[in-house]
Amino acid sequence: MSPTLHLSLLALSWVVYGAIHSLLASTRVKARLQRRFADHYPAYRLSYNLLALGLLAPPLWLLISYPGNALWHWPAPLNWLAGAISLLAAGGFAWSLRYYDTAEFLGTRQLRTRRTGLGEQAPMRLSPLHRWVRHPWYFLGLLILWTQEMNAALLITAMTLTVYLVIGSRLEDRKLVACYGKSYRLYRERVPGLVPLPWRHLSKQDAHDLLEGTAPERRDASR
Repeated sequence: MSPTLHLSLLALSWVVYGAIHSLLASTRVKARLQRRFADHYPAYRLSYNLLALGLLAPPLWLLISYPGNALWHWPAPLNWLAGAISLLAAGGFAWSLRYYDTAEFLGTRQLRTRRTGLGEQAPMRLSPLHRWVRHPWYFLGLLILWTQEMNAALLITAMTLTVYLVIGSRLEDRKLVACYGKSYRLYRERVPGLVPLPWRHLSKQDAHDLLEGTAPERRDASR
């Protein structure tokens, strides 16, 4: 297989992964599956996560089997800084798990309680990271991607996944607006989506007021 074909297949595999992942996460598809497979739907979230893991195999194999030419290395002391940022981002993932219902996220709770999940949305919550950026896991993932020393395959991966995360964040925003209405619209106006900005964040009191429905509207705020 030629290097060009290999890298093209790598990009295509990430595109296919992102398309399937987003499609199966859409409210419309989940509603259809619930109507058709009502008895089995409590297993959907767990099955979705297992399928997502399985679908990672092709792009990861293509990424590892042909890394391609080295494109850049971080010179000292930037290599230490890049490594520190990557480690902090990984630590941020681990730390943020304390603010998520792991059983709910994995889907084991829905399977155990035979709960469908549709029409039973949990109340809106804001972790400390969510006060700075609407999609903190996406932001942390981007930090890890772009602090690596790049070869051709990793650059293709980083570029493709960055586009996917930008599109995915907007799709997720649409779902959350439909779910939480005014509260999420106000939140979206005041907090950036993918990259934290020091002048656009919520204090602890601001987050409390927003969740309680007492936060004032800011019509001049940009999105």
